[in-house]
Amino acid sequence: MTDPQIGIMMMVLFIFTILLGYPIAFTLLAMGLIFGFYAMGANVFDLMVQNTFDVMANDILTAVPLFLFMGYVIERANIIDRLFFSIQVAARRVPASMAVAALITCAVFATATGIIGAVVTLMGLLAFPTMLKAGYDQRFASGVICAGGCLGIMIPPSILLIVYSATAGVSVVQLYAGALFPGLMLATMYIVYVIGRALLNPKLAPKPKQEEMDVPIGQVLRLMATSFFPLAVLIMCVLGAILAGLATPTEAAAVGSLGGLVLAAGYRALSWERLRESVFLTARTSAMVCYLFIGSWTFASIFSYLGGHELIEAWILGAELNRVQFLILAQLIIFLLGWPLEWTEIIIIFVPIFLPLLEPFNVDPLFFGILIALNLQTSFLTPPMAMSAYYLKGVAPPNVELMNIFRGVIPFVGIVILAMVALYVFPGVALYLPEVMYGR
Repeated sequence: MTDPQIGIMMMVLFIFTILLGYPIAFTLLAMGLIFGFYAMGANVFDLMVQNTFDVMANDILTAVPLFLFMGYVIERANIIDRLFFSIQVAARRVPASMAVAALITCAVFATATGIIGAVVTLMGLLAFPTMLKAGYDQRFASGVICAGGCLGIMIPPSILLIVYSATAGVSVVQLYAGALFPGLMLATMYIVYVIGRALLNPKLAPKPKQEEMDVPIGQVLRLMATSFFPLAVLIMCVLGAILAGLATPTEAAAVGSLGGLVLAAGYRALSWERLRESVFLTARTSAMVCYLFIGSWTFASIFSYLGGHELIEAWILGAELNRVQFLILAQLIIFLLGWPLEWTEIIIIFVPIFLPLLEPFNVDPLFFGILIALNLQTSFLTPPMAMSAYYLKGVAPPNVELMNIFRGVIPFVGIVILAMVALYVFPGVALYLPEVMYGR
């Protein structure tokens, strides 16, 4: 075999090993070291040490633990239950009001934390039983929780966009500006869909009882003022400071972490035990992300050293595709990779394969990154490896079957694909804000 063929075998063997259930980070490290020792001998250990240093010294990645800490503090402070109840009361006259409230809560919470598992799990404990008790269709409610919980990887400040920025060398600030409108567009499409389904089939989402509808406007305003607006102001301050250039993402994340602590203290939900849990979870998740980075970069370096990148690049260029065909092929490959792999491996290992091809096909790296972030929504929703469905199943009542959750998320996968088509047709949705604010 030639070295490029060895590289392809390395990739296939990695995906097969992941499907067997082995930990991804350590599988990446093992594959990188084994094949690296074949390719470059003992120098592969120096490469791993260098990659470890690069990860720990990367200024962009410093924002990751800070945003994680902000999200965990807000999650542990029981702020989200207040948020969901207030939005539910405010939207009580809208068809499928609980589903709409759940999606808005997911979008706000996902913006604050960006941790898919935390959002789906918490909303699965908070909103899902409430929706089932109100008579909502099991599949309909499952799809709402799973799809809404995934919005955090699209709506800034998104950790995925930070990782793409570090990988592709694109400004994370401009990525945040580019992702804002597409993220809101996707959330709006979800809301329009659930309202439309409720209008066409009211049995899917029964209306609230009359006594629940008769809530004084003063009480509604008080609930919104004490739950929705404080968290919304914190998020807008963090995101606004980044987009306006007043602070780097790391600085804004640090201020956001402090704001989360102040908010938790204001709700009298800040205790030593909750603070300790937030720090522990942040350290554990950050360590996992670091190991994924070290393993992914070591794997990607060896794969490129063996010539795997060049082989795939030559195959794509030899196919004589036009720009649209290349974008469709790239997104189709990423969509399929989302079934067995985490988004971190896709961004760090596979995205660099496409990056050298962006210039020949005249594709803006920022636009390509927004498309990937939108596409990777499906990696959490598409069976059989739909992680959001498994998160929900883990906290759902025993009578909720996994197949019903799978059936519930399928329409939302279709909405994501429709949103991608809309972004293809109207790229200005992603590029307008960066052009206006930063003159791209």
